[in-house]
Amino acid sequence: MARFRINRYWVVSIVFVVILLFVGKQSVVSAFRRGYKIYQSRQQLEMRQVEIEQCRRDIQAMQNTDSLERYAREHYYMHADSEDVYLVTE
Repeated sequence: MARFRINRYWVVSIVFVVILLFVGKQSVVSAFRRGYKIYQSRQQLEMRQVEIEQCRRDIQAMQNTDSLERYAREHYYMHADSEDVYLVTE
């Protein structure tokens, strides 16, 4: 019968480990969640920086009127009065 006796030190240690892992703002699970959010934010930041760089290149390219006219024709389907525009979709 003594073999199956529960040692209170083990119980306290197990409860302490469970509290550290799962309870509170400083738990290991919360730390992993915060780390994942930081990872997602960094990925989003990199994506936004690429978009900003693309916009800067577009602005630089549209400084002359020929490029601006080409951009308007390609993206907004603008045309002169004497032209016809045909849209071909695949």
